[in-house]
Formats: sequence, C-alpha cells, structure tokens
Amino acid sequence: MGEVKVIGSSKSLFCARVEWALKLKGVEYEYLQEDLWNKSTLLLKHNPVHKKVPVLVHDDKPIAESLVILEYIDETWKDYPLLPEDPYERAMARFWAKFADEKCVMGAFAAFWKEGEEKEKAIESALESFTFLEKQIQGKKFFSGDDNIGYLDLVMGWIPLWLNVMEEAGGMKLMDAQKFPFLHEWTQNFIEIPLIKECLPPRDALVNYFKLGMSYIRSMAAAKQ
Repeated sequence: MGEVKVIGSSKSLFCARVEWALKLKGVEYEYLQEDLWNKSTLLLKHNPVHKKVPVLVHDDKPIAESLVILEYIDETWKDYPLLPEDPYERAMARFWAKFADEKCVMGAFAAFWKEGEEKEKAIESALESFTFLEKQIQGKKFFSGDDNIGYLDLVMGWIPLWLNVMEEAGGMKLMDAQKFPFLHEWTQNFIEIPLIKECLPPRDALVNYFKLGMSYIRSMAAAKQ
C-alpha cells in the first residue's frame, strides 16, 4: 500500500490517535519526530496551511488534521474497521469527535492555562462539555459500543493521560470519578490496552512540557494586554 510516514510529536494528543489507528490496522510506518518549538521545513512543506502536527504522508501525499487522517486510514486499510458501518452511527461518531475536540480538548486547555475568574469560567464550561460525554459512554465499555475500541475511543484517548497532566500542571480538577463515573471507568479500560500504553509519552516529560507551554501562553496573553 505504499510508504507511510507520520510527522508528529510524542507530546501531542492529536498525534497519539494517529499512531494508535495505524497500529490497530497493522500498518508499518516511519515516525518523524517534530520539535514543536522549532518547526522543520519538512512540516512546513507538507502542512503549509496550519503548520501543525500530525501529518500523514502516504506515497508522498500529505494528509493533515488528525480527524481527517483517522478517516483516511480507515478507508485506505480495511482491516480492523474504526468507524461504524451504519451511516447514522458513522455520522454520530463524527459529530461527537468534532464536539470532543472543539469543546472538551479546547475547553480543558483553556481551563489549564487561564487564571482567576477566567479560569473558573473555563472549568465550568469544560465540565458542562464532559457531562455530554458521560452520557454517551453510559452503559458501554468503549465508545465504539462493543468490546473493541474504535474511532471515537481513539479521539477520546487523550483523556486518561493528557487531561490528567493538564489537571496537575494547571492546578485544577475536571475528571472527577464521582462526577463522571462512566467516563472514569472508560479511562481505566482504555489505558490498560497494551497497544495504547506503548504509544504514551513519559508522564513527567509531558508535565514539564505543559508547564513550559503554560508559561509561554500566559506571557503572550499578558503582552497583548
């Protein structure tokens, strides 16, 4: 099926989902580690629009944006389908994936770096978004609806590690086991899958990365005031 490369960073939650998908499909690939603080000419060449990781390069053809990449992988390599076969269920998976990235990831990130009253508002907004995910996973082992992880599980896969790191680095708590018991159970089921574990970066390195990022973002925000 041609040469496959991933331009990414082990610290990026968006890159992790791409690696997970390729491993589930049994696709061999070369991983090109990107320095997020000093972007390479290779990244800028293959993703000139957003200049962000991940980028999947298949037969020298680049595909950007992790959700787009996941669908490309699923359509290109048929083993271990990620998305449901039913059109309605596929549409719903896409809806909740978009919701999770726009509301939950971005909401958690805002809660992580903001301060004072803005931080409290961001936490409240993020908690409201996670309430919707709690309802979606209720009564299921995985978001896929069966005993195997699927597309939506990969999209939500940042929660067990990356959210936990954001909570520590940002001095907050979003994923409370009592408030979100079904999501909490899902995180335990997901994180124990060997294939998932082997792609996770060291937690301490991730905490340091987020603390550095928080200082940078806050300094940039202060400079604009």
